[in-house]
Amino acid sequence: MFSIADNLINVRQRIKKAEIATQSVELLAVTKTRSAEELLLAIQSGLILFGENYVNEAIAKQETLQNLCSDEVYNRLIWHFIGPVQSNKTKVIAEHFSWVQSVDREKIATRLNAQRPPNMPPLNVCIQVNINHEESKSGLNTQEVESLAELVHSLPNLKLRGLMTIPKAMQSEEALRASFFDMKTLFEALKKRYSDIDTLSMGMSGDIETAITCGSTMVRVGTALFGKRQL
Repeated sequence: MFSIADNLINVRQRIKKAEIATQSVELLAVTKTRSAEELLLAIQSGLILFGENYVNEAIAKQETLQNLCSDEVYNRLIWHFIGPVQSNKTKVIAEHFSWVQSVDREKIATRLNAQRPPNMPPLNVCIQVNINHEESKSGLNTQEVESLAELVHSLPNLKLRGLMTIPKAMQSEEALRASFFDMKTLFEALKKRYSDIDTLSMGMSGDIETAITCGSTMVRVGTALFGKRQL
């Protein structure tokens, strides 16, 4: 049985092998349903980027970890919200996260901007793209991205950083690559317009290498780090 530390070494090796000389890829640990104690083990192994899908669960873990970690350690942690954003949760998200990767509506962007505390730096935002046009998934169609990007860029308490996607499951390798390359094309187009764009968040435990070779700058990994999710 492998520990989180062992799994982390393996995931980092997978990332390093897939990276190219001009590319550096960040590892975001996906920690929904994982306990604060598991997160503490991950922190002790060197992880600092954590992605949460559920607001109440995330806040509870943040509070527990503040008690388990020194201020120096806790203040290094960077929290990403990566789940669907509900309107009634925007205030809590704006107050407790450094990043939101799942912005896909003007209403959500304007609420996050208005509710970001003035003593905090701008909230980093990725626009979620529904690259395979799945009815069951959140995210914009590619044709809608530019309009939302323009709005996010204009809001003073938000910082547009890039794009995020969750491609259709059970695609062939060829179809998956096509989806990732479509995202890369969209990402490069945005980079030409907005100077802060630097993040293309795509790729999970089963397709880390494919995502990176297609241009991902951040992979979101849960199962490969923590084992099969506990329901």
